[in-house]
Order: sequence, then C-alpha cells, then structure tokens
Amino acid sequence: MDGDFLNISSSSSSSSSDELILELNRRARRARTFRRRPNNFSKWSDDEFFMRFRLTLIRARSFCNTTGQRVNKAVSPMNQLLLTLRLYATGSMLITTGDFSGVDKSTASRIVKNVTTAICSLAQIYIEMPRGEDGIRKNQLAFYNIARFPRVIGAIDCTHIRIQSPGGDNAEYFRNRKGYFSLNVQVIGDGDLRILDIVARWPGSTHDQTIFNNSRIHARFEGNEFGNSIILGDSGYALQKYLITPLLHPHTEGQQLFNEAQIRSRNPIERLFGVWKRRFPILSLGLRLSLETTQKVIIACAVLHNIAQEKNEETPVDDPDVVAEVDINDEEVHGAQIIEEHDYRQIFIDYFSTLQ
Repeated sequence: MDGDFLNISSSSSSSSSDELILELNRRARRARTFRRRPNNFSKWSDDEFFMRFRLTLIRARSFCNTTGQRVNKAVSPMNQLLLTLRLYATGSMLITTGDFSGVDKSTASRIVKNVTTAICSLAQIYIEMPRGEDGIRKNQLAFYNIARFPRVIGAIDCTHIRIQSPGGDNAEYFRNRKGYFSLNVQVIGDGDLRILDIVARWPGSTHDQTIFNNSRIHARFEGNEFGNSIILGDSGYALQKYLITPLLHPHTEGQQLFNEAQIRSRNPIERLFGVWKRRFPILSLGLRLSLETTQKVIIACAVLHNIAQEKNEETPVDDPDVVAEVDINDEEVHGAQIIEEHDYRQIFIDYFSTLQ
C-alpha cells in the first residue's frame, strides 16, 4: 500500500516537472517578431522632419556620411542616427523611441550609446576655442559689435542638466540646490551662439568656480595661450586678469557703462543655453540613461548644435511641452586680492569712461 502511494506520488511529480519544462520551452521558442520600420524620408515633409529630428533632411544625410560607421547590421546607419536624434528631440523613454523606429528597447539602448559615442568623436573638430590671430580677432570683433567691449573672445557660465539619480553612495552630490539631480555643465560660448568649450562631468552640487578651477581651459588661460584676450562671467566667478566680472555696486558713470556693456556682452551665453535646449529638449526634460551615456549625450548635443549654427540651420520653435529649467547661479562674491581685482577692471572702466 505504502509502496503504491510512493509510486503514484513520484509519477505525479515527474509529470508536473515535464509539463513545466514543456511550458518553459514553449515560452523560450516564441516566434521572432519583425517590426515594421518607417521610411522617415518619405513619410514626413521637410518641416515635419525638422520638428521630429531637429536637423534638416539634407543635414541628416550629410551628417550620416560623416559618422559613417555601421554599429548594427540589422538597422541601417541612417535609421540608427534618426533613432538617436529622436531621443534627443523628445527626451522620451528608450522603449518609446524604439517603438517609433521599429526596434525593441535593448536595441534602442545599444544604438543610442554607439551613435552618441560616434558623434562625440567629432568634438575636437566642432568644439574648439579660437586659434591663431585671425580666429581670436574674429571672436573679439563679434563681441565688440555687441556693446563695444574690447578683447572678449567668449562668455562663460554653467547650466544644470537634469538626470536620473546615479545611485550609489555619492548620489546626493548630484542633487543641486533646487532639489533635483543634475550635472552642472560649464560652457564657453561665442557671439554667434557656438560652443567653444564644454565640461560635462561635475555633479549638480558643485560650484561654478570649482568647475572652472579644475578645467583644462583654466590651465590654458593661466598659461597665457590666448594672449591678452578675456572671457566674461557673472559674479559667481572670481575676477582674474582673463575673466572679467561685473561690479556689484557701480557708482560713477564710467562704472555704469562698464557694467551695462559687460552684461550685454555676456548675454549670448544665456541665449546659447536657450537655443541649445530648445533644439534638443532632452537637455531640458532630463536624461534617463546611465551617467556615462548621459555625459556623452550632452557632448553630442553640443557637437550637433555647433554644426547647426555653422550651417545656419533654423532655430526650432518653442515647444509648449518643453519647460526649460531656470538655471541656478551661485552669486557668491569673491573678494580676495581686492587691489589687483580693481586693477583688472579699471582698464576697462577707464575705457568706457572715454565713451561718455
């Protein structure tokens, strides 16, 4: 009797195991699904294409030939580029971007990572400070034409790019004073709204001055690479012989004129941030990617922005669904070496006094 019971139990258990194995095999052998991939060149008009991918159709074709590499055999290089541009243009989730392009989430993730890396490899070509006397003089003239401020080759500032929490023990370093996780991105821009230098690796809690002090561009200015050229910054930066900030309390008419010209000449960097984030809304809406890929996406968007500016691409219209974050500027006053600081500014104050 007991032996019969054991045999029945053993048989029942074996049958259940067999059914489980068959069910697992059935799920594992699910038929492959081939998704239909849209032809985005014939599907959209020129204006619709530009709105969805932030580059004109002609520019997208040209840029695809520039990047060149085929990082996924099943998806054409052009479709890989358009998938990546679509993510930059919407800031949507990878699964949504993949659905738009007819690929699954994991494929979309790999494509975005690889194409973004390829675009970043062009940064040395498209993001650079002015070189030689002619390049420096061209930038100085552009800024002089704004408010007659001499010797200026760029304006510096930082902007916060929203990210998801990077996790780990150091995650809170990325939480900025407004309460969300971000990267504090330093940019030097020229008078034509092009990015000359960019640093996109510091947590959102980092002060602008700290980023500048530890940047390569700081060392280049310290090494007198740009001669007597200067950059303009807000009062969050310490005054240097090559970094001129506004007076906190101007009194004389010459000081007033100096401040007005300094602020007007610094305005292009604020406009640059606005155009850059409007062109690639992912920079306003936030990135839901790994920290490494996030940093690369920021650089890639800078490369694409400079290409668009160089080719006089149209600036995208304001999208009501994109709300740009108000940048958090630490207006900390740096008062060290007061005598030398006054000397740095006084040359320009005297100059503007003669223009009264």
